[in-house]
Amino acid sequence: MFALTILEGTPGPVERYEEVKSFTDEYDFPVIIKAAFGGGGRGMRVVWKQEELKDAFERATSEAKSAFGNGTVFVERFLYRPKHIEVQLLGDNHGNVVHLYERDCSVQRRHQKVVELAPAKDLPQQTRDNILNDAVKLAKSVNYRNAGTAEFLVDQEGKQMTWIHRGSMGANNWLQAATTLSRSTHASRLSTP
Repeated sequence: MFALTILEGTPGPVERYEEVKSFTDEYDFPVIIKAAFGGGGRGMRVVWKQEELKDAFERATSEAKSAFGNGTVFVERFLYRPKHIEVQLLGDNHGNVVHLYERDCSVQRRHQKVVELAPAKDLPQQTRDNILNDAVKLAKSVNYRNAGTAEFLVDQEGKQMTWIHRGSMGANNWLQAATTLSRSTHASRLSTP
């Protein structure tokens, strides 16, 4: 077993305002409310203070319900302007897992990636090594067999990294649009069945 820093958040999806309020009572602000069954920046709201919480919760759950058919949300501590680092992983039926290095997905609009860079720019080497090693350890710890992406946030100093995506293994189990970037930087041939 290994230790992995996880961003503080609700242990699962929540559907009631009282659950969100309980989280902020314990962890304070800022927080981000994220659609549990969503993606692409939909159903997400950053909340900086208590006075904004109820309205942000209602808007996020309404948008999530409309877009994804389910209004439940996760609530997490919000990191201001972090680096969003993704690691492409490949796992086989024999317990082998390899990474195809990292890409920086920090250029975003409305929480949706716009530009991806590989390798990640201005990422300290020790942090890069830790992220790559943790991504592989994470996949091995659950006997991951697929192509996937582990996602991390790194603070502005480039030191503190946290794993994101609670509620699942924490890695997207599909080849993302950025696979072309991974393929071109590593001359790897990737395909889905």
